[in-house]
Amino acid sequence: MLSGGDPLAASSPVTRRTARGASLDSLVRVAIDLSERNPIGTHLPIGKGLSSGALTDALAMGCETLQVFVGNPRGWALSAGKPAEDAAFRERSAELGVRSFIHAPYLVNLGSPTEKTYLNSVSVVAHNLRRAAEIGAEGVVVHTGSYVDPQGGAERLASAMGQVTAGLVPVLEALGEEESTPWLLIEPTAGQGRSLCAGIDDLAAYLDALRHHPKVGICLDTCHVFAAGEPLDEPGGGTRAVDRIIDAAGPGRLRLIHANDSKDVRGANLDRHERIGAGHIGADAFRELFAHPSTAGVPFVLETPGSREPGNADLTLLKQLRAEAHAAVR
Repeated sequence: MLSGGDPLAASSPVTRRTARGASLDSLVRVAIDLSERNPIGTHLPIGKGLSSGALTDALAMGCETLQVFVGNPRGWALSAGKPAEDAAFRERSAELGVRSFIHAPYLVNLGSPTEKTYLNSVSVVAHNLRRAAEIGAEGVVVHTGSYVDPQGGAERLASAMGQVTAGLVPVLEALGEEESTPWLLIEPTAGQGRSLCAGIDDLAAYLDALRHHPKVGICLDTCHVFAAGEPLDEPGGGTRAVDRIIDAAGPGRLRLIHANDSKDVRGANLDRHERIGAGHIGADAFRELFAHPSTAGVPFVLETPGSREPGNADLTLLKQLRAEAHAAVR
């Protein structure tokens, strides 16, 4: 930051130059362009409040986007918002251009054979979508679930996919299709258990179950798809993964990327996140994701060990990889 605290306060774009001759103003413009193309942030707690806690912490950490829970991530309670706090978060986020997302509780499983779990899951997803509208969040991330059948029977799988349709399509139709309507962001799982949608290959069938509703999008968790077998660790693996998502879902449905490396090898079906570049995926896949034309406008949210802590290295590293990706294509 320049003297006086304002990075835009260069005395002259002619007199302030880098060693390569680029003006400081032009570098600032590039940084702003990249943060708009692919905002980078992390998942943050809201214990001190949405605006006074999560958003303030995000700004202090240098986040350009953020993700939150709006209730207990491991419970069914439908936590009501506080109108004043909701408004403060919504208005302040809009003013600052900080895009936000909600993650639904982990208990949600639309494929569960247990009626109580299924009904609670539908109710929680609907509630979180309403909360997203109230706080101005772009979407709600929902794990795609499993069909909980020791035999892995085709009949139980078909029944579970029917539950997804019966539970979520009415919720989506009730929300409408306006531009401001929050997205339901389906997140394929790591392939553990009897997953309804593990990895990219299962996306088409899940989207069929949701009738390809125009407000259904995709959250790509890099650890999940790698654990399910996607070769992100190979040269070109990140590029091919996005290509395959577009082939399966069509353009415009990839709305969010959970940027996580993996503690485990490809295809292990284990959802254990690692810091960027310190796991089995490696940094190159993230450069490829940033560079892909179809990720334009898609935020990257960290869920790595320590990523909620001030000064975490992954935020800095992701911004560096973003800059390198676009320096290579310019």
